[in-house]
Amino acid sequence: MIRSFAMAAACVALTACGGSGGKPASASSTPAQKGPGPGKGYNHDPYPSTYRPYPGVPTLLTNVTILDGEGGRIDKGAVLFRDGKIVAVGQTLTADAGVTVIDGQGKYVTPGVIDIHSHLGDYPSPGVDALSDGNEATSPVTADVWAEHSVWPQDPGFSRALANGGVTTLQILPGSANLFGGRSVVLKNVYARTMQGMKFPGAPYGLKMACGENPKRVYGSRGREPSTRMGNIAVDRQTWAKAVEYKRKWDKYEKDGGEAPGRDIAMDTLRGVLEGEIRVQNHCYRADEMANVMDMAKEFGYHVSAFHHAVEAYKIADLLKANNTCAAVWADWYGFKMESYDAVPENLAILEKEGACGMIHSDDANGIQRLNQEVAKARASAIRGGFDVSEATAWKWLAINPAIALGIADKTGSLKAGKMADVVLWNGNPFSVYTRPEMVWVDGALLYDAKDPKRRPVSDFELGQPGEGDVK
Repeated sequence: MIRSFAMAAACVALTACGGSGGKPASASSTPAQKGPGPGKGYNHDPYPSTYRPYPGVPTLLTNVTILDGEGGRIDKGAVLFRDGKIVAVGQTLTADAGVTVIDGQGKYVTPGVIDIHSHLGDYPSPGVDALSDGNEATSPVTADVWAEHSVWPQDPGFSRALANGGVTTLQILPGSANLFGGRSVVLKNVYARTMQGMKFPGAPYGLKMACGENPKRVYGSRGREPSTRMGNIAVDRQTWAKAVEYKRKWDKYEKDGGEAPGRDIAMDTLRGVLEGEIRVQNHCYRADEMANVMDMAKEFGYHVSAFHHAVEAYKIADLLKANNTCAAVWADWYGFKMESYDAVPENLAILEKEGACGMIHSDDANGIQRLNQEVAKARASAIRGGFDVSEATAWKWLAINPAIALGIADKTGSLKAGKMADVVLWNGNPFSVYTRPEMVWVDGALLYDAKDPKRRPVSDFELGQPGEGDVK
């Protein structure tokens, strides 16, 4: 995955790329488990994050236009960060001794881009069958699978997203063949030898669900349920009813003791949703289906964090707001199947105007490299449609809003003191097709510098294979 040759050397020296000076974490290290204590219940986090930030230096960016990710803008501004955290954002910041000062005259600074919908690592490059690991299309209910167990850390797509798109955080989801596709995982976009070394510390898991054409096509073509939209909802409801009963048994055991109920790995995930530990990320295009799902969530006592793709979200902006549910959309992808037909380019603008939570997303290994341009298109459509959307407001669609939907807004998603120093210095206005990242920091560590060949990340996979004539 992501690393330059200099990073590779550092990683060997540090073993797990930890910058704190302490003993590096390993894939087998196990912090305190979530959930009930040992001997009562089960470990809710058996594959814990071992992520540690790369080492960074105190840095002050000056003379920049700041889009803070929450709708704020500062012209001729400055951003100071050290020890992996944002220290201050303003106009009259000064540098102490030992602080690296970067004059960004004519450039923009934003929080790192967050992509809530990616399949990098699960559908890595090269796109061959041997690496196609994102859809467990063997049953309409595969809540037992976890996307992280397919993540290949050496996918070159991670480095492209960092260097070309300024993406510092991303959610990896299973595919949408199934009604219950499995668990998602949130990653920091850094080089690590293992998936656990990339896991965003403290980020909630997600549950990928799907509406509409995909599950009914996949299973209807095999003569199985579901083959209709009513079949989709029927299987969903049967599964949630089973999950409610599973939760009841485990809650009773953990309270009163006795004989432990049998474990069901799929039901563990759904119990996590019912307890609020795991966030539902629901693939859904049509407004009527999104409304059905929100009613089903009320029936069984869970919450939908975000609808993904959500081409018709603009029709139910009021319902989304009332249910505290976000919509992750494209700028202009539509019409490639019936449920994606009824699109308007002002989708995001309407959500913003109505006070609903909207954001851009990629669902694509190439699109993730240009999410700033996707937001630029969405903003241009808004302005043409008569909506007053500023640059600072539009950047919420790449930063704080996806952070809210992922449950990590207290840690990242904006340039605020105390948050992770996930920062991008753009070489111009990021709403221009001619602009790209000049420098990218993750937790205050400079992981990409367009002017430094040693900080242009290259995956192990891209370093090459022995050629003919080489020593074998």
